[in-house]
Amino acid sequence: MYGQQPYPGPTPGYEPAYYVPPEQPLYRADVKDPYEGGRFKPKKTINDPIFLILFILQLLGFAALSGVVLHTWISQGGLGGGLGKEGGQSGTPITLNRSTVYLLLLVSAAAVLLSAIYLMLTRAFTKLIMHITLILTIALNIGICTYYWVTKYWSAAIIFTVIAVLSILSYFGFRSRIPLASLLLQVVMDVSKHHTSVYAVAFGALFVQAALSVWFTFTVIATYAKYTPGNPSCDTSSCSSGKVAGLIFFETFSFLWSSQVTGNVALATLAGGPYGAWYYFGPRGGGDMPNHPTISAFGRASTLSLGSIAFGSLIVTLLDLLRMILQAAQNNANADGHPLEALLACCAACFVGCLENLVEYFNRYAYIEIALYGKPYIAAAKDTWRLFKDRGIDALVNDSLVGMTLTWGAYAIGLMCSLFGYLYLRFTAPSYNNNGQYTAPVVLFSFFIGVVCSLTMSSAIEAGVSTIFVGLGEDPQVLAIRAPELFSMIAIRYPHVTQGVPRG
Repeated sequence: MYGQQPYPGPTPGYEPAYYVPPEQPLYRADVKDPYEGGRFKPKKTINDPIFLILFILQLLGFAALSGVVLHTWISQGGLGGGLGKEGGQSGTPITLNRSTVYLLLLVSAAAVLLSAIYLMLTRAFTKLIMHITLILTIALNIGICTYYWVTKYWSAAIIFTVIAVLSILSYFGFRSRIPLASLLLQVVMDVSKHHTSVYAVAFGALFVQAALSVWFTFTVIATYAKYTPGNPSCDTSSCSSGKVAGLIFFETFSFLWSSQVTGNVALATLAGGPYGAWYYFGPRGGGDMPNHPTISAFGRASTLSLGSIAFGSLIVTLLDLLRMILQAAQNNANADGHPLEALLACCAACFVGCLENLVEYFNRYAYIEIALYGKPYIAAAKDTWRLFKDRGIDALVNDSLVGMTLTWGAYAIGLMCSLFGYLYLRFTAPSYNNNGQYTAPVVLFSFFIGVVCSLTMSSAIEAGVSTIFVGLGEDPQVLAIRAPELFSMIAIRYPHVTQGVPRG
């Protein structure tokens, strides 16, 4: 049946091809059975159950802690506070109050809106959006850096000066890789245009992520309100700064892990659904694509493969926490006047950050293996590494500029959210922040919420790009049928990736 597939339909003209492969009928006999090796039909077994149980337990623990602190916080009226300048000055001056909740709710709404706008722009443009995003990010970095220098917020000014310089250098380093990445993005956009489920999953994941952000925000504020020494609740319960720090650490860990899992479930749903089905079965009009592939993929990702996704997400979460701890150590060393310790902590944080990015990138391809074949995490990771070595890490990794562009977009959204939070604090001047002691945490939370929401949304596009790379590594002859222009450009740039495919 699959040896004689119907013609999958004309491929839109994306860009002039550098190399034109032979007539497509030469490849059809090589197309394998889409269900080969258990693809799209994994075994009905729960993979990595230990990590599934741990994930559920930590989520229940967060819910229990949230219930306790929110009950106290609500019974005390949220320690006062409200919306705007008048509301911000009416709350308790001891710690974060209800006005901070309104602030971070506005930040969450801004993050959702900006993420949706950015996805629509990415949907409408290809090469142009890559140039514009990088240029706007550089301009935004310079603008924020200048603002912090003018307002004499020295620590933020120095940090954003370094970031501005790095963003300028990165633009020139990645500009030469835009042509192939833009063509790849065009193909993904063309596929998503015919599968509304791509945007349904993206928006669904975004709103789940926004709900998690709001829940996390309320819980953090209520934790500060209940356990910070000097609050009314301390008359009936023990309060200390150490307890606040420990609980905030657990809440941050839970939020990071849950956020990772949310985004990765969406990625696996898209990879095992519309994108994977398009690559191996052809367009929906060809008649071979199974019914409701997205729903089936979501069912697998949220049940049988949830433990494997939680496993991979936990690794990234722990690295993220370690990086945050090292950054805190760096800040403490700076405050205590120990430059050598601060430098060592900074170098360690940079190393952990680079390692985290590599693991996160590698995991994305492992999740696609999990989505397509239902493998446990370790088996998927081994197969992913074997795929990288066989087809060339340079082609699979270095030319994934789409991911870089979307990450820059998330970073820009995070910066805008953090600037919004900072300006809101300056305008409203809440009573708890008279000395500016809560400016840094609020700005950090605002940046954090903006980045996480945007990355969740952009995972829809990254899922398509990565799925094509995985399919190219396993069955490159299929891409010669689905997108000849893209295949020909990859064949010129990276002939090793397309080895075994007859090119005349």
